[in-house]
Amino acid sequence: MPAPRRAESIGPSVAPAGVLSRTALVILRIGLVAGTLDIIDAFLFNAFRHITPVMVLQYIASGLMGGASFDSGLASVALGVVLHYLIALSWTAIFFIASRKFSILIRKPVVSGLLYGVAVYLFMNLVVLPLSRVPVATAAMTLASRINGVLAVMFCIGLTISLLVHREVAVTSA
Repeated sequence: MPAPRRAESIGPSVAPAGVLSRTALVILRIGLVAGTLDIIDAFLFNAFRHITPVMVLQYIASGLMGGASFDSGLASVALGVVLHYLIALSWTAIFFIASRKFSILIRKPVVSGLLYGVAVYLFMNLVVLPLSRVPVATAAMTLASRINGVLAVMFCIGLTISLLVHREVAVTSA
C-alpha cells in the first residue's frame, strides 16, 4: 500500500487563502463593532453640545479636506463615515496582528485593551491630528471632551477590540 500523500508546504510566510479571508472577516466584524460603538459615543456626547452627527462626520472628513469639509454637504459626511471605519479597522488589524506575536494581549484582554485604547488615543491626538488638515479652531477641546475622548477610545476601541479578539481566539482554539 502506498504511503499517504503529504500536502505540499506553501512556506512559513504564506497563509492559505481561506485563513486570510477568515482573518479579514474577523477583523472586519470586530472593527465594525468597535467603530460603531465609538461613533455612537461621539454622536451622543456631542448632542449635549448641540453638535449634530453631520457636523461630527464633517469634522472627521476635515482631516483630509480641511475647512472645506464643513461646506461640502453629504459628500464630506460620507467621507467622514468611510474614514472613521477605515481608522477603526486599521486599529483592529494592528491589535489582531500584534496578538498573534504577543500572547499577553490575549491572556490579559482587559488590561491590554485599556492600555491599547490609551495608546490609540495618544497616537491619534499627538501624531494623526497634528498632521491632518483639521482646522485649528475646531480642534480646541474642553476638559469634558478630552475625558470623554480618552474613555471612549479606551472602552469602545481598545477594550472592545481586545475582548472580541480574545473571544475569537478562544472560539477558534476550542
